Amino acid sequence: MPRWKALPEELDPQVREFAGQLRRLIDRSGLSVAAVADSTGYSKTSWERYLNGRLLPPLRAVLALAEQTGAHPSHLTTLWELAERAWSRAEMRQDVTMEAIRVAQARAALGELDPDPAATDAPSGKTGKAAKAGKAESAASQKPETPAPAPHPGTAPLSQVPSSTDFPGWEAVAPAPQPAPAEGTSGRRYRTPMILVGAAGAVLVAIAGVLLLNPGAAPTKKEAVARTAPAPAPSVEPALPNGVRCTGDGCVGKDPEAMGCGGQHATTPSRGLAGRTLIEVRYSSVCHTAWARISRAARGDQATISAGGHRATARAERAGDAYTPMVSVSGDPAKVAACGTTVAGLKGCSQPLPPTAAGAVGPSGAPSRTPR
Repeated sequence: MPRWKALPEELDPQVREFAGQLRRLIDRSGLSVAAVADSTGYSKTSWERYLNGRLLPPLRAVLALAEQTGAHPSHLTTLWELAERAWSRAEMRQDVTMEAIRVAQARAALGELDPDPAATDAPSGKTGKAAKAGKAESAASQKPETPAPAPHPGTAPLSQVPSSTDFPGWEAVAPAPQPAPAEGTSGRRYRTPMILVGAAGAVLVAIAGVLLLNPGAAPTKKEAVARTAPAPAPSVEPALPNGVRCTGDGCVGKDPEAMGCGGQHATTPSRGLAGRTLIEVRYSSVCHTAWARISRAARGDQATISAGGHRATARAERAGDAYTPMVSVSGDPAKVAACGTTVAGLKGCSQPLPPTAAGAVGPSGAPSRTPR
């Protein structure tokens, strides 16, 4: 089974040649993709995308690979520049195509909203719906007005129906006699007004009875507002994840591994070299702290980090690695720098990494006692 997948057929020749060159460098060095990810600071997933032609690697990643494989950096830089131009041209063509699709969709949507020309009324310039509405209005104006029905005999008008302001102690008023309906008029048309008047009277009587029997039942305006007003939500401080024992200034000067701030809670926003010693800034978004870590260090190599008015230094007691206590970080962690000095006198400081590399896990070769 081949080690590498076939590159996409639609890939530009310059990008194809560059991806093939990266594959050959890794094959000659005998490194695995995971080892390349650990040594360059870019994740394994990112390198798989670079080597399979799905994403163009940043120049920093290419230079880091050249350092690990012993390749000449200027040759790789030339191939990367050609591939980057081809990649930009492909993205520009894709943007033009997507823009044409969006314009076509917008035109089609606007075309569906255009009115039907045949529905326009030529003499007046109104649309079909407006013309129909005008015709209906003129037809209604030509109909003879129907006389309003006269009240049924013995029925009191609505102005004489007692209201809630008449309670308590209101007296029934006899309805005034009304003129008889016109001859030949049916009494069915008055059934609905009688039902409405009767219902209104029953409701008013019920309200009056409730107010008389229990005058304190109706809540005041202030009580109604107090009942409907939502209760204030209690302030709850966010709980720390399991294993995390401090945050912010409470972590200053403490061991990041012992306080649970490392591991999955930490990222690497910047990295640098002092000779062959790797210098990293490790940042915990949960604890809001940072610390410096040195790897591949010789005995006596040291690293220092400063942030939030605090300073911490670590010294390698034996060959391998070491890390400093924590300092608090309230701003951008990429602006926090760590510097190291080797026993041979070589110095170096960390530099900010791109976002994809900042979230990568640190070198797998580091001992388990070192917080990642």
